[in-house]
Parts: sequence; C-alpha cells; structure tokens
Amino acid sequence: MSGRRHAAIAGVGSALPDRVVPNSFFESILDTSDEWIRQRTGIGERRFAADGQTTSDLATAAVRSALDAAGIAPDQLDLIICATLTPDTPIPAAAVWTQRKLGIGCPAFDVNAACAGFSFALSTGAAFIESGAAETVAVIGAEVLSRVLDLTDRSTCVLFGDGAGAVVLRPSDAPGLIGSVLGTDGKAAEILIIPAGGSARPASAESVAGREHSIRMPSGREVFKRAVTEMAGACRELLDKSGFEPGDVDLLIPHQANSRIMVAVAERLGIAMERAVVDVEEIGNTSAASIPIALDRAWRAGRIGPEALVLLTSFGAGLAWGANLLRWTAPEPAS
Repeated sequence: MSGRRHAAIAGVGSALPDRVVPNSFFESILDTSDEWIRQRTGIGERRFAADGQTTSDLATAAVRSALDAAGIAPDQLDLIICATLTPDTPIPAAAVWTQRKLGIGCPAFDVNAACAGFSFALSTGAAFIESGAAETVAVIGAEVLSRVLDLTDRSTCVLFGDGAGAVVLRPSDAPGLIGSVLGTDGKAAEILIIPAGGSARPASAESVAGREHSIRMPSGREVFKRAVTEMAGACRELLDKSGFEPGDVDLLIPHQANSRIMVAVAERLGIAMERAVVDVEEIGNTSAASIPIALDRAWRAGRIGPEALVLLTSFGAGLAWGANLLRWTAPEPAS
C-alpha cells in the first residue's frame, strides 16, 4: 500500500434484545404518560435485555453481523474495542468476554466515555489502523442500561434502552475516517453520573438501598443545553478542519438521546432533518450503542450510498462529546 495509510469501514452490524418495552410500561409504575414521554424525548419504545443476557452477548451478535457484512472471518480480527458503561463485569472488560464468545485470540479492551463512547472508540480503532499496528479492528458500542436504571426516577428511567452496534475497520488508500474531534469537561462531571460502585463510594448496603448504582441526572436542562452546544460545535470544528461545509454532508447521525436535541443540533448546523437519522422513537437512548445501531439501520435501509459523506456526533457523561466524519466505503447491503 503506497502513500499515507487510512482507516475505512468495511462492515457494520447491530443487535437488539427481543423484549420491546413501550411507554405504557412506565405508565403502569410511574406518574407519567406516553404523551409526556413522547413530547419531551420522542421515544415511544425501547428494548430491554432478557434475564441473563449481557452486554457482551449483544456485542458479540453485533460484531458477527458486521463481520458478515464485510465478508471477514472472526479470526481475522487483530483488535476489539468496546465502548460501554455497562460491562458484564468490572473486570475483565466486555471486549474480553466478546473475544471469548467469538472464539478468537487478539487484544481486547473497553473504552468508557458514556454516551460519547463510540466516538472515542472509533477514533482509537482508526489510529491503530493508520499507525500500522492493526489490520482489522472491531469497534463496538454496547450497553445493557436497563440494569442501571432507577425505575422510580421518571427523569431518567424512561430514556434508556439496551442494544449493540459495531463496525469493522480495515486499511484504505483513501480516507474512510476523514477526521475526529473529541472533548471533555470534568468541571461538569456531577450533572450526569452513577454515584456509587467505584473507589469514591464502594458498594455497600447503604448505597444499594439508596439506589446510588443507578444513573442520576440532577440537571436535565443543563445536559440538554450542553449537548446541543458541544455536538454542534464539534461538528462545525471537524467540518472546518476537514475542508467541508454542512451542505456537503449526506447524512448526519447524532447520538440518539432525545429527538429535540437532535433537531436542535441539525438546525444549528443548517442540515435539514431529511438528511439526519432519528430512530430514538423505536430504540430509545442506548448510550455508546446508539450511533452504530443508527448507522447500521440507516445503511440497511439504503440511506447510505457509496462515497456518502456521513457525520457522526455524540454527547454524554464526563461531560464528553465527539464527532467523526466518514467517507462511506462499505459494500452495499445484501438484498
């Protein structure tokens, strides 16, 4: 291969649990309604993992789907990177369990940037390809968020769902991943947090009784404002440094957190919603899995053609955010 070495997407896949959880489920346990949830989030239903179904189960299924799309065998993988905040176990990593379930041997590790995790993991995987340290990399976003929900907290529990998405990266003469912009702001770390379970507040009877092992969002309004600002800002910065305008973007795939956030980001960028992917109504917020799930569903629906310019952007706890710009190189989906 001559010239600079680039990373490109060779295949994409996703996996969702079978259990569909409509808004009516929350109507039965909380003071809420389908109308209230839809108006504020755009979510109508989400998927919850079955008893015993783990993050690595979903990750493995998503990777297999992406490998099939790329026509690549699992034993060709040189590296597995999994973005998740809900690994099967604190150690080893979800990526390690995924490697084991694929029946292969290669380096495997997790990345935790919460809902921005896939942006960080994709940038990392591309760097391994570009440096020559790896030839074939699986980058996964996978979550079983239903296990970290406080079902008495209306402000958070209606938002999240479970699922996994994955891409397979391979070397390319031309840029597939054109560039990335990543950012964090630890000064605002407390506004989206799981308080207990780490070294600051180890698990105890008190922490469990206080539901401190669940997602907390003390200021949803501030999260909304920062999400719009940082996602739009990262996209503008990335487009500028890559030599593109918003009008050049064929498809915008934002983190599927909230339909109102996605509309606001698209409006700030001047990208019509017809060129944006919004599947939060059926999937909910799957954190690090949301972008690769949406990417896979858009590709299989025929919304991403050869050489399409695809802009991904995310925002999550940390606070953390990111944007990735792709030139689409994966083959057409099988009919």
